[in-house]
Amino acid sequence: MNLELNHSSLHHRIITQIVAHSCAPNVAELSDYFAVSEDKVVSALQALQAYHGVVLHPVSNEVWVMHPFSTAPTNFWIRTDEQSWWSNCAWCALGAAALINRDVSIITTLAAEDKKIAINIRNGVLEADKLFVHFPIPMTQAWDNVTYTCSTMLMFDSVIDVQRWCRQYGMKQGDVQPIEKVWEFAKVWYGKHLDADWKKWSVDEARFIFQEHGLVSDIWQLPDGDSRF
Repeated sequence: MNLELNHSSLHHRIITQIVAHSCAPNVAELSDYFAVSEDKVVSALQALQAYHGVVLHPVSNEVWVMHPFSTAPTNFWIRTDEQSWWSNCAWCALGAAALINRDVSIITTLAAEDKKIAINIRNGVLEADKLFVHFPIPMTQAWDNVTYTCSTMLMFDSVIDVQRWCRQYGMKQGDVQPIEKVWEFAKVWYGKHLDADWKKWSVDEARFIFQEHGLVSDIWQLPDGDSRF
């Protein structure tokens, strides 16, 4: 019997393959897996993108980003002793580390500049402190250009460094949070991404998770409504 092709089953197939193999299945492989035409897979991928469950290459319709992973090189590289992945931003990298659920190192550069760091997570414990994550883009605008949004969520040594960086590059300063708080938040935010019945958080659910982790600045405010974030 053919597998049902829907948001949840398509998301589950893609993300489990990324975790297992560090790359996403292509359209042809998904067509074989679900026993449907490639046109139906492309339509399903485009619908999943409209649902904000995936980001596709605009020409090929292949998977570019499935949060918290990227299929293209980024400033956030996650490695274990046997395997490695790309992730999109500081928030995503911590979430991906939680999903991988092994001892990992997140390799990045502070402020996307020249200082390289390794953030180690061992036995589920973050072995890093005195780092900060900057969230400059309001969540209400995050999906206007989500790849750009992710590219700006970077690690910093201090709040002063965030302020310097914003002045230098003409970026409006957003919310700055210690890495320990973002680690706890990312574990919850991405905690269901490997579930077979995954679905996006509702706006009310997202708002509750933000508030539960002390993310209450203007950056994290969401409008009322029954849509999903």
